[in-house]
Amino acid sequence: MNRKPHVWYLSERGLPKHKTEASLPLIFTYGERVYHAIMPSQDHRTSARRSLARLLAASFLAAASLTPARAQSFSDIKPSPAQVEWQDLEIGVIFHFSTNTFLNREWGDGTASPSVFNPAHVDTDQWMQAAKAGGAKYAVLVAKHHDGFALFPSSQTDYSVKASPWMNGKGDLVRLASDSAKHAGLGFGVYLSPWDRHDARYPDPVAYDKYYLAQLGELSRSYGLITEFWVDGAGSTGRTYDFDKIVQELRTYQPNALVFADTATYKNADLRWVGSEDGTVPYENWNVIDRTGYLRWRPVEADTPLRKLHWFWHPNDEASLKSVDELLDIYTKTVGRGAQLMLGLAPDSTGRMPDADVARLREFGEAVQRLYGSSHNLAVSTPHTLSDATSAAAVDNNDATFWSAPPRHATLEVRFAKPVTFDRTLTMEWLNEGQHVEEYSVEAWQNGAWKTLVHAHAIGHKKIDIFPSVTAERVRLNLLSTTGSAAIREFQVFDGTGRK
Repeated sequence: MNRKPHVWYLSERGLPKHKTEASLPLIFTYGERVYHAIMPSQDHRTSARRSLARLLAASFLAAASLTPARAQSFSDIKPSPAQVEWQDLEIGVIFHFSTNTFLNREWGDGTASPSVFNPAHVDTDQWMQAAKAGGAKYAVLVAKHHDGFALFPSSQTDYSVKASPWMNGKGDLVRLASDSAKHAGLGFGVYLSPWDRHDARYPDPVAYDKYYLAQLGELSRSYGLITEFWVDGAGSTGRTYDFDKIVQELRTYQPNALVFADTATYKNADLRWVGSEDGTVPYENWNVIDRTGYLRWRPVEADTPLRKLHWFWHPNDEASLKSVDELLDIYTKTVGRGAQLMLGLAPDSTGRMPDADVARLREFGEAVQRLYGSSHNLAVSTPHTLSDATSAAAVDNNDATFWSAPPRHATLEVRFAKPVTFDRTLTMEWLNEGQHVEEYSVEAWQNGAWKTLVHAHAIGHKKIDIFPSVTAERVRLNLLSTTGSAAIREFQVFDGTGRK
């Protein structure tokens, strides 16, 4: 709305008066209003009158500084470069291996003797190669679970591998795992449980936070780059930790490490928990989360174990191993809904991944490639034309390029040289400038009209849409509503029939 300026004039005595030809304006703004303060131009102006003008200007500037800032908008929130890079990793694994492995249990109570930890053939290279075969790009190691037993020789406690018979107390599992991850080309992260059922300092928040900070300092200084720091809120109901100070300690040595936590556990974390451990994202996945009016870019990580309901290894438990079909369904409902899949892996009491688990990871990785490998993308492998040549960057099997769609509404159409059969599409949004697609559909041209195959809202990092098989010569991505111009990295078309 246009408003007329409010004009103020100062006389020689510094009092408001009508405008004179000898008056000179001073201009101030406050909100939507523009103010003009007119000072006399005579040479005999006194310093007192100039002081009054300066005082008036300062008053208006002070008032303007109290004007509330513009409210946050979801579409204006952007990821950090580290978050963009992390979302491209798509699949991670988390290794659980500790005293629980030798005691056939999931949660320890902190009373287990370090002597029970004595694996005969620890092979972290095998762990990482198995994870990589399953499509993982990074691995997180549980360096300390809730029982308080540390898998590294912490100087802060004797309740660790240095008190165990493994490698005569000279072992360091964090060192082995971090080196193996680096050798395999995987990112590496650590999980350090805030809840500690062993340490006598735990009842004293001040003393325990100091202990926890010291252990985190050891991990963040001694094992190379950390991709992700995993914070688990389990067991901590009613307990308040100084997570701001904890993360400051981490970022002193690991400025690019991303912090994972439930939104209720830590408000300022970089990544968030999906809300369950079944490996699904049951909602439209927006990367920006609202925490009581505070907006933050926090992409979802969905964690689920390879063996049903079991994070640690248990004997005679092969029947709990998830099938390839189950894992593909999990992949579709996590990575295929713009989230990260964190798959829980559990070495056995010898220190190796069980053969059945290694085989299942390989089978899963191969199945994903059979379905979504770039050579199977019909929008590239089948002769076609595009309705708009500028959209070619979204149909090139190269997620480093993107199509900048026209603002608010746009379509990307692929016209095949002959009818093709397909039952799924994969769409990726370029998120560096925020998440902008708010509604879209996938449509096929049939019987002289566009038929809607999918209608949804969020795309985000990656969206896999599966629908009944259809045969058509034309298919399009219809961006029904976007905030500004959306950027599409990839629009891919696949036929999954018989490829699982």
